[in-house]
Amino acid sequence: MGLRQEKFGKQVQRDLSELFNIKKNDWLGGAFVTISNVLVSPDLGHVKVYLSLYNNPNRAAIMAQLDACNKEIRHALAQRLRNSVKKMPEVHFYEDDTLDYVTKMEELLKTLNTPKTDNE
Repeated sequence: MGLRQEKFGKQVQRDLSELFNIKKNDWLGGAFVTISNVLVSPDLGHVKVYLSLYNNPNRAAIMAQLDACNKEIRHALAQRLRNSVKKMPEVHFYEDDTLDYVTKMEELLKTLNTPKTDNE
């Protein structure tokens, strides 16, 4: 990503995290959600927001709620970014599953590092 994309992505991440803290019960159902990464297209027309959903058994419901509130989230974000861009980009939310991947890899490595017995 270019410098402009990175700066805009960091601004979107800051503003969205503040909005999520304010509207946590409305948009997230009170769940603890962190924004792990924000990717911005070169034309600043699309924003991909990757969310980490820690210890939430109903991840699909939270993602569905965010998709349902996407228009409201985009409007609230536009109010904060109105002096930064001419046109508000489309916002897409994705679940960041890297933590699950790391946990799975650690479990696989633990099975490989089993101590050898004298018979082996």
